[in-house]
Amino acid sequence: MESEATVLKSAVIWNINKKEEQRSEVPLIQDEEQKERRNKRIIALGRLLITILIAAVWEGFTRMGWLDSYYWSSPVTIAQTSWEQIVKHHMLSDLLYTSGSTIIGFAAGTFLGALLGLSFWWSRRYALISEPFLIILNAMPKLALAPIIVILLGIGFFSKVVLAFALTVIVAALSAYSGVRSVDPDMEKLMYSLGANRYQVFTKVVVPWSMPWIISSLRINIALALAGAIVGEFIASDQGIGRMIVYAGTILDIDLVWVGVVALSILSIVMYWGVVALEKWLSKGFIKQ
Repeated sequence: MESEATVLKSAVIWNINKKEEQRSEVPLIQDEEQKERRNKRIIALGRLLITILIAAVWEGFTRMGWLDSYYWSSPVTIAQTSWEQIVKHHMLSDLLYTSGSTIIGFAAGTFLGALLGLSFWWSRRYALISEPFLIILNAMPKLALAPIIVILLGIGFFSKVVLAFALTVIVAALSAYSGVRSVDPDMEKLMYSLGANRYQVFTKVVVPWSMPWIISSLRINIALALAGAIVGEFIASDQGIGRMIVYAGTILDIDLVWVGVVALSILSIVMYWGVVALEKWLSKGFIKQ
């Protein structure tokens, strides 16, 4: 009887201690989440204040004559010109044109480049033969070939997509190839010893293992894709923000040039945030696997 009472007493004490530990852990977790949310709010507020400060200083310097308003324009003038371009002209269609060619070229280049890099796992001889050509293509100034591509494919939408594709496909291929080369050979041997075939090893080991390298190339590729699309529009185009900037330069409309620069800056930020969200989604998906 005494031993049963002792065991029961120990169990009750253990349950009480366990509940106290759980109560003490919950506030810590909540505190960490609250701290993270607070940090995000502070960072967002800091970025907003810096943006407002830059705009205020810029506007003040141009009004006081410290900056030549002809060359540097001003935030108020840029905002007014932007609204005029949106309402009376076709700035929104230009934004859609530029963003469309950028996104399509980015998606196609990243996807096909990743497939190319992953394909090197199937044959070491094929990989070693192809590697120097990838390095040469990566080092080649592809933007220098932009006039040839535009002349070959025309001034339409497709040539801008191809330029965005050309700047991203090799980067994605090299990133995927780096991931393939880093695969643990012991993991492959273990899979083979368990009866897996080459396709199963590729899908279950090589692809998930290489995904962090592929994902890490996304932020670089979105910037390269936008640069390719804009350069194509600079050379020859019937639409796009790049065409608008070139047109504004030919008629010496500096305010409109600044409108294009600001529009491209905002577009690049939006695309960068989109890629960051895509990175998080892909990372969570492969971590769960």
